[in-house]
Amino acid sequence: MFASTTVLRAKIPYMMRNVSTHSGKGISTVLQKNPDDVVITFAKRTAMGKNRKGQFKDIPVDEMMQALLKATFDKTKLDPAKLDDICVGTCHPPSPMYSSRAAALASGIPHDVPISTVNRLCSSGLMAIRNIAHAIQSGEISMGMAIGVENMTLNPRPTPVIAESVDKIPRAHDCIQPMGWTSEMVAQTYKVSRQKQDEYAFISHTRATKAMTTGIFSEEIIPVEIRGTVISVDDTIRPGVTMEMLSGLKPVFQDWGDAATTAGNASGIGDGAALCILMTRERAEKENMEIIGKWVGSAVVGVEPRYMGIGPIAAIPKVLTQVGLTKDDIDIYEINEAFASQFAYCVEELGISIDKINPNGGAIAVTHPLGMTGVRQVVTGLAELRRRDKRLLCTSMCVGSGMGAAGIFVNEAQPPYEAKL
Repeated sequence: MFASTTVLRAKIPYMMRNVSTHSGKGISTVLQKNPDDVVITFAKRTAMGKNRKGQFKDIPVDEMMQALLKATFDKTKLDPAKLDDICVGTCHPPSPMYSSRAAALASGIPHDVPISTVNRLCSSGLMAIRNIAHAIQSGEISMGMAIGVENMTLNPRPTPVIAESVDKIPRAHDCIQPMGWTSEMVAQTYKVSRQKQDEYAFISHTRATKAMTTGIFSEEIIPVEIRGTVISVDDTIRPGVTMEMLSGLKPVFQDWGDAATTAGNASGIGDGAALCILMTRERAEKENMEIIGKWVGSAVVGVEPRYMGIGPIAAIPKVLTQVGLTKDDIDIYEINEAFASQFAYCVEELGISIDKINPNGGAIAVTHPLGMTGVRQVVTGLAELRRRDKRLLCTSMCVGSGMGAAGIFVNEAQPPYEAKL
């Protein structure tokens, strides 16, 4: 089913921007342990809620963050006064800076701990991690927190408005089009059939169902209490999805391209939050905190806006080259499944085995709260590396308006006892 692709290979120009941790390259350098390493001592997510009818449908992002922060401090026993800075990745809530600051204060974080927000659409969570990592590397701080949060039920994607003179430029016009349009453009241009899209979607649904029913996701979810209710299980996953069900769904965007995108082979619209605590290795050891991972580096790229979904094809090789790794060095990839069209094309164009990618399913099955996803992928990927007693994680996603991003992380958590047998 997943033989090498025969789809049209067009040369799409892209621009690249990147940052890495150390000047040295290669797997030995990546796996080194140095006092100034940026390490992760805690990485958890909330359960996720489905759009409009889910468990977070009435919970604004500040209340979601407050609950996640309280649960984190209860679990870790971390004194919030020790935090030097916080960065929140989020896209569409109104006044995100004010709501994030208010949530931090309401959760017990002292007023003298600063906070910022970042919006790079689907990569916002990864950018929050990146911003805190860079601040640690620069020596400005030694401990920080990265949060990714989105409630797409209450704050759906607003329709972008640009000036008429700007809109006359084709690429400028393309970059504000609905994401579903870009999905159909990728499918049409690169000849990704409806059947292939449904096949990849089926893998995601099947894997996520197994992860939920076997308790795998429970290892990465931190229960949160909101309005007297404890939320601890994803309500977005649909057990029992079959190929017949997927192939029978009607296209969502019937006027665009080949009309192959459906509710079953596109990422869900949903709600959720995730969090990572980062610090120097020296600080973690001084504070006697368990180190579960290390941030290595990240890359951000630009691609042709109408083919937004191909972002990982440029971002992943860039970050791998930057830190001196090959695609085979990576044990697990978490590549966001915005749409099966772009995900299928990325997987086959990158030439990475599907066995290494999204082993517990991806956004098609579990949903894609925009600001949350970049942190959620790190939480999910590090937890899976720990279970397998493996080392290297690469996360990546396409980014609205025509970009892509990727990050490299090292697992340093002790494996479960069963993995040692």
